[in-house]
Amino acid sequence: MLRRGPVRVALALVVLAAALTCAATATAASTRYGHRALALGAHGADVKQLQRYLTVLGYRVHADGQFGPVTTARVKAFQRNQHERATGRATIPEERLIHRLVIEGAGNGGYEWAPNSKSGNPTSKARLSSDGRTAIAPDDAPEQVKEVIAAANRITDKPYRYGGGHGSWNDSGYDCSGSVSYALHGGGFINQPEDSGSLESWGVAGAGSWITVYTNSTHAYMVVAGLRFDTSSAGSPSTADDSGPRWRPETRSSSGFMARHPNGF
Repeated sequence: MLRRGPVRVALALVVLAAALTCAATATAASTRYGHRALALGAHGADVKQLQRYLTVLGYRVHADGQFGPVTTARVKAFQRNQHERATGRATIPEERLIHRLVIEGAGNGGYEWAPNSKSGNPTSKARLSSDGRTAIAPDDAPEQVKEVIAAANRITDKPYRYGGGHGSWNDSGYDCSGSVSYALHGGGFINQPEDSGSLESWGVAGAGSWITVYTNSTHAYMVVAGLRFDTSSAGSPSTADDSGPRWRPETRSSSGFMARHPNGF
């Protein structure tokens, strides 16, 4: 007479083993980079890859495969620099964009401009990069200050254009207040472009410890971690036409300008 008990147990074990194999396969597939959205609490190989890519782009984070508060903060910083809503949750399209930027950056000599650049800057002042146009943030600068510098660096190849940066964050050219607004937005300090007149009442009066915006009714520029970001080459000994948003090592007179800064910075 056939004893059904052991047979049923054996069949159940086979089914369970198959289910576990399928679950393991599904988990492995889900942890392939760019195949699922990643947020606080996620873990796996794809999180580790995201952390590596963020570090290459300058948003330094330990690649431990655990999506914790630091990774969330770095994703938010990236999103702000892309002028997207800073949710801290990396969507699949954002993950693929990060990957593409890493590839493009590697092909263009890297991202020396990014916050926490691998080149480093142990001084307390921002310094001009070897390209003579972008800046490297001090290692000890607050993260938002590094994000302002990183955002400003993104438009240093753009020409001066009156009204540029006021109709759209991503524009073909920028005027003085448009470029200042773009950089401040990168650090999360403003939500919409401001003209030079509006900047006279923005923030807190006086010079800041990290960021100072100098503005009047006709022009605006700013000094971030000791380095000037300006569309004007005023103060430069060069006679060449060098208009457009650039980091400039020369100082200029602030006479006739109001000094404003973000609270706490």
